[in-house]
Amino acid sequence: MNPARTVAVLGAGPVGLAAAAHALERGLEPVVLEAGPEAGHAVRQWSHVRMFSPWQYNVDPAAARLLAEVGWNAPDAGEYPTGGALLGQYIEPLAKRSRLKDRIRFSSRVTAVGRAGFDKMKGNGRTLAPFTVRYRNGGGLEQLQADAVIDATGTWFAPNPAGAGGLPALGEGDSRDRIVYGMPDVLGADRARYAGKAVAVLGAGHSAIGTLIDLARLAEEAPSTRAIWLLRGESPQKAFGGGSNDKLAARGALGMAFAALVESGRIAVETGFRVSHIARDANGLRIATGSRSCCRGVTVDELVVATGFRPDFSFLREVRLELDPAVECPPALAPLIDPNIHSCGTVRPHGARELAQPEPGFYFAGMKSYGRAPTFLMLTGYEQVRSIIAELAGDHEAARNVELELPETGVCSGPGPTANAADSAAGCCGGPPPAAKDGCCIADVQAREAGREGCG
Repeated sequence: MNPARTVAVLGAGPVGLAAAAHALERGLEPVVLEAGPEAGHAVRQWSHVRMFSPWQYNVDPAAARLLAEVGWNAPDAGEYPTGGALLGQYIEPLAKRSRLKDRIRFSSRVTAVGRAGFDKMKGNGRTLAPFTVRYRNGGGLEQLQADAVIDATGTWFAPNPAGAGGLPALGEGDSRDRIVYGMPDVLGADRARYAGKAVAVLGAGHSAIGTLIDLARLAEEAPSTRAIWLLRGESPQKAFGGGSNDKLAARGALGMAFAALVESGRIAVETGFRVSHIARDANGLRIATGSRSCCRGVTVDELVVATGFRPDFSFLREVRLELDPAVECPPALAPLIDPNIHSCGTVRPHGARELAQPEPGFYFAGMKSYGRAPTFLMLTGYEQVRSIIAELAGDHEAARNVELELPETGVCSGPGPTANAADSAAGCCGGPPPAAKDGCCIADVQAREAGREGCG
């Protein structure tokens, strides 16, 4: 394949913008198509959430170099940003102030990708034809041609259903006004919806845990608020993570905070709860596990479904794809990211070679490249697009030399704790103490190093 010239990047999230930044550095011509009205549209849905990875893991090097050209002040590498901070201090300056600002087309939802003049069945000469990318904006249906396509559209807007078998639970669609998917702003914009209510949260990842912690905090202000954790598995302990051994302190603190709340009884737990039916009754929303004739269930006012996400391939019908049948990711990547085996920190570095598809010049990157696996870390996506762009530019050696050191332990299934949740609930100031340091928390260690007895 000859080096690409025009690269269509689908999605103006952090990974898509990083792909465009690397393309500019390599002398390529990126065109970024974003379905939302602004960059980082998916991040805006969880802008209230504090991430469990600090800034050092959330800024792409090529993007940082672009921002440096316009006098960008980089945030403190050790601080933990919220989604809103990620937008305001990084994504928006990159999209609005850097040289990328003229490369992004907003409110442009991609509807189809194919090869110009060739349907998927035709082979002779197909790989020499450019890609055709169709998208819909305020002016109607448009299209562009590109030498390569990087799909970094993510998975946020394709959540998994509540049903345990991968299908929606019976009655789930009829109760959507009482169900939220993802991680609502329990302590902020959505407070009125949940205060004083019985709320069930389904899931075992960080989005579920963070929501349950927020509900417990809301109950301190609105005592009639009840949080019920619906867990498909039998072992709540698996959700507590790496604790003080976690290299991401906020992630470890989150797990410890949650464990303390469960142990105290402030969060009710229903284990082995594989949702099969959802129905309205006189008392609210009845969520059940089992058959219609014999089942157990809970009745609540609201349900939060935090069971992960899945990729949307509907607009790629004319692209030749090869996907793992279970994980729905590139086959070479599947054994590296299987959440039954790996956390985000144990995923081997990978790039263009593992992400390649039978359609030359087409790649998945970012969260979508992981299919249904929740083990993604943003820094992984940045390394993916660095490698992909090097390959597209013809620098095959740079594409092959993939090196990345990630923090170990825990499961990277979503955003981290909301502001102060982990610290206050765990009784831990700033997170667990660094390894080989004497103290109960980071603040305690810092106080001792300053000559005081401790933080108290």
